[in-house]
Amino acid sequence: MAARPTAPVLGAYALAGLLTAWALASTLHDGLVEPGTAAAFGALIALGELARWGARDGERDPAPLASAGALAYALLGQNAGHATRHGVLQVIAVVVAATLLGSVPHVAVGRGPSLDQAARRVLTVAFAAVCFQPLYNSGHLDAWFGHGAYFAFVLLLLLLLTALCDAVVAALLLHARTRYPFGPLLRDELRGLVGIGSAVCATGTVMALAVAVAGLWALPVFCVPLLLTQLAFRRYAAVRTTYRQTITSLARATEVAGYTKPGHARRVAELSRAVGRELGLSESELTVLEYAALMHDIGQLSLLDPVPAGATATLPAAEQRRIALLGGAVVRQTGVPADVAVVVERQADPYREQPLPARIVRAVNAYDDLAEGSSGPGRSLNALEQLRLGTGRDYHPQVVESLARVLARGCLTRVPPG
Repeated sequence: MAARPTAPVLGAYALAGLLTAWALASTLHDGLVEPGTAAAFGALIALGELARWGARDGERDPAPLASAGALAYALLGQNAGHATRHGVLQVIAVVVAATLLGSVPHVAVGRGPSLDQAARRVLTVAFAAVCFQPLYNSGHLDAWFGHGAYFAFVLLLLLLLTALCDAVVAALLLHARTRYPFGPLLRDELRGLVGIGSAVCATGTVMALAVAVAGLWALPVFCVPLLLTQLAFRRYAAVRTTYRQTITSLARATEVAGYTKPGHARRVAELSRAVGRELGLSESELTVLEYAALMHDIGQLSLLDPVPAGATATLPAAEQRRIALLGGAVVRQTGVPADVAVVVERQADPYREQPLPARIVRAVNAYDDLAEGSSGPGRSLNALEQLRLGTGRDYHPQVVESLARVLARGCLTRVPPG
């Protein structure tokens, strides 16, 4: 769904690339300061990258241990009571080298980190190191806060600021690529900080403080909790993937039975999710919308005679509502969340009475029915024009215009039949 890189995206890539080149060149020229410490944190980051899971687009950090290790190294001021002397550029160089090393197996099978993830890692670590290393190496932090509770609070505050920086960069990159509203994208990123983001920040702080007191032996001890957390998230992601595959299989039942055209449910789900993003729905609301769009036609399985081409948009309003209610009843029997069933049931109601997800499914379903039911190069425009003509009674004007903007950007991959 990603569009061609825009100027802000290319700018972020360029800044991350320049910082990386400068850091690697400086470190190669001057050599590693305290190579044992650099090697220990580099091994931790590489291990975190090796343990990354395959996340879908838009999901939270799939390598939290690597992120926590990188942030801990950026905020490391002492090792077993002795002041460290590495600077900002060495932090960036070690993080980049370890990330590349740990990503080799994933790249070999085509699941390596995206350019956005790589740029975010470099920019986030650079931000943390710039905020901490110069102040610590100059002695200002020691003079202002000492090494007690206030120092720990400063570390935690810096990590929270770094997490906010990462959330802003992530939202900006996605906004620049897709032109979805920036506010909802940033809201989703900030919500993500409550989950795995808080674990990364807490572990990064604890690692930096533990190494300062106990030395490098603290790293394997304090990385275990995050490894267990990562394992739990990985299992959760696998369960959710299986759950979505089950819903997709149920949605295909209407295609297999010949009630709807091949690929219709997937096209409606993909386009509905994009329109929902355009209208500012949260990630959880988008998930409900996607599931409802996949299963929106399942009520047709209760019909004795299939609707011609499965195009329910051309049926009388009473028949559309009857099929929608039948579909909602089927969805409730599958164990899918009740919110999904509500959207399926209400997709044929008058749009002024519908919740926003039902308005989206109704408009997108009608668009696909109309576009697939005609031929010629202008079928998409003709379908949109018919939807616009129906905004007085059948389709919400804001939803139709959001659909038009999504289609105009051309950032969706058309799902082929079958």
